[in-house]
Amino acid sequence: MNPIEESAVQDFLQILEDHRKNCEQSGKYVEAEIAKNRFEDIKQHEECRRLESMKARHIAEKLGLEEANMLEFQQLTATWEKTNADFERSSENSIESMKQKHCEEWEEFQKRILAKQLKPKFSTELLNYRKIQDHLAKAKDYNEAHKVKAKADKLEALDMERWLQKRQEGISQQEENWKQQKQQEMSALQKRIQTNLEAQKKQRSLEFDRLNQRYQNVKNELDAQHKLERLRIERQ
Repeated sequence: MNPIEESAVQDFLQILEDHRKNCEQSGKYVEAEIAKNRFEDIKQHEECRRLESMKARHIAEKLGLEEANMLEFQQLTATWEKTNADFERSSENSIESMKQKHCEEWEEFQKRILAKQLKPKFSTELLNYRKIQDHLAKAKDYNEAHKVKAKADKLEALDMERWLQKRQEGISQQEENWKQQKQQEMSALQKRIQTNLEAQKKQRSLEFDRLNQRYQNVKNELDAQHKLERLRIERQ
């Protein structure tokens, strides 16, 4: 019922009340009784109508609050889903970029390490044998030169074997050190990503908690207002 209709009802009740008083003063008690009953019926009907109207309005206000909260919840959820997707994509890109960087650095590392120590370093004993071998050959003492050369060749083979083994051990150790360093870099990146992810989860939880708390505060306030309105109507 709109305000104009409510005003008309109140005017009609006032007319009935005035009519009852006039009938009472004039001794028209039958008409006064009819006016009184009519007044009470209309007043009771109006109170029931106002109570039902209030209940319907309260329900509509609660539904409106819940719909507004649900809409805000959905918007916040959509925002965080996008944020999470962007973060996951960015994290994957960072990891892939580091893997690609490590692959390129590995190729450069292999080139540098293989370019070192291309010539073996022979022992002093071997170098002395070679000098003796050359001296004997120049002196045309070929038999002795041949004997010395055989010893020098055998010693050179041993020197070469030891050098190759030591070189390979050195390369293996350098490769292991390089791999450990790159693993540390990857672990540090993953740790940063995990730390940021935890902070993001905490922020997400905080925002949803705030949303829920705002809803509960408004709901409690609305319930209190509705309770006071019901009490006012019931006391009338």
